[in-house]
Amino acid sequence: MQNNHLIELRDIEKIYKVGTIEVPALRGITMLVRPNEYLAIMGPSGSGKSTLMNLIGCLDTPTKGTYTLAGEDVSRLSDNRLAEIRNRRIGFVFQTFNLLPRANALHNVELPLVYAGKPIGIRRQKAREALAAVGLADRTHHRPNELSGGQRQRVAIARALINNPSLILADEPTGNLDSVTGEEIMAVLDEIHRQGNTIILVTHEEYIARKAKRIVRLLDGLIEKDDYVS
Repeated sequence: MQNNHLIELRDIEKIYKVGTIEVPALRGITMLVRPNEYLAIMGPSGSGKSTLMNLIGCLDTPTKGTYTLAGEDVSRLSDNRLAEIRNRRIGFVFQTFNLLPRANALHNVELPLVYAGKPIGIRRQKAREALAAVGLADRTHHRPNELSGGQRQRVAIARALINNPSLILADEPTGNLDSVTGEEIMAVLDEIHRQGNTIILVTHEEYIARKAKRIVRLLDGLIEKDDYVS
């Protein structure tokens, strides 16, 4: 792998078995992503967007091909090793926020550090800093049901940033938000990108995709187009 690529996907195939039938979800994806790129993945339903995101996020492994992340081939690692990589190197932002309903914002944000075995003092300090970075310093003790949709997504973004990951994966990050709040969340992601993070987002919305610097369009498990935004 060349050192100037954070992500290197080579001839990636993913085949699911439904009974005796093989269903190809990805059919030979090759894609390179440099550090600090801001990339959107688009495509119609069934194009392979979610499968590709799951593979990049180490939530799944390819049937064929190789995936190198930050210099390490993660294509055939064990589930435990993939979990370690997800915790240390990747921050996830989901459409549905995925917050613990009974935990306040501070506890939700520090969760990856709990899994990483960090002491409570370090966890709390870093969680407060992450919440302040997304404009929620005054919401540390609020539970998700006491926060607006936009605030919940900011908590999710703070949680994604808590481990200083190499990569932020955002799956339809504005999908459950109104357009004004969605713009606010995209502004937060823009700032994260300016600070040096690599961001890959999946979206159905063209105007959201064009906030990124590069758009990869999938069709039938293949890359149909891969263009930089002018």
